[in-house]
Amino acid sequence: MLRTSIRLIAIDIDGTLLDSSSQVSQANLDALRRAHEAEVEVALVTGRRHRFALPIAELLGFDLWIISSNGAVTRSTRGESFHRDLMPQATAAKICHHMREFRDYLVITFDREGMGAIVCENHDHLYGVIRRWMEKNAPYIEYVSPIEKGLTEDPIQTMFCGPIALMEKAQRQLQECRFADEITVLQTKYDHRDLTIVDILNAGCSKGHALERWAVHRGLHRSEVMAIGDNYNDIEMLTFAGHPVIMGNASDDLKREGWTITLHNDESGVAAAIEQVLDSNATRVNA
Repeated sequence: MLRTSIRLIAIDIDGTLLDSSSQVSQANLDALRRAHEAEVEVALVTGRRHRFALPIAELLGFDLWIISSNGAVTRSTRGESFHRDLMPQATAAKICHHMREFRDYLVITFDREGMGAIVCENHDHLYGVIRRWMEKNAPYIEYVSPIEKGLTEDPIQTMFCGPIALMEKAQRQLQECRFADEITVLQTKYDHRDLTIVDILNAGCSKGHALERWAVHRGLHRSEVMAIGDNYNDIEMLTFAGHPVIMGNASDDLKREGWTITLHNDESGVAAAIEQVLDSNATRVNA
């Protein structure tokens, strides 16, 4: 039995809520809807942009809040905004200059609709490593060279996407830059695809900070929060939550953190974790 009744469940999308075919299983959908009916709040906490996360949220069939872009934007499915943590243009320009070696793998995202919400300089390298993402986001991508010309306002974040070894080099270069205190560097790694996504956000911005801010707004203690994730960009969120759950498909080093391990994302691991919450909450009510 969980130590405290859970009132908020924060769930990552890719690799967690979605299976390996990028689908939400019926078991996960049913469990989420039962949680909503039991007055347990569900929030999606994702590295995706809000617009890219919205179709997944709408599948659930009820209104909810989405913490998107790794904590930079918190907005409801109805379009209500709670918080934005944007990166200053000047900081983004420093990144573009300092990381010239990697600019073919660079993406800048903005909190706006339509073409220009995503700005890239090069198509070929990115298409080679994140083809499906590029295809799905094609209506929003604007190509600008040099990419600094696309910095017409404060962006949500900058992002590098590429092979694991190359992105490890990029991360070392970011860690050694003179403006390291102005940024947060997060990574999402997919070993089976030889792909690492390096997200660079404003200093202090992460899924964990955003989830804590939302919990405080809701009047919730961390002991009343469960978080479910699968990757390195979920670490801050899992660390904040009183009840952290790591997916069975997560890397072995993440599963050694001492967090509760649920089933694989192809085995509806989210549903398994939620069922435990609902059973424990019901037991407390009936005790």
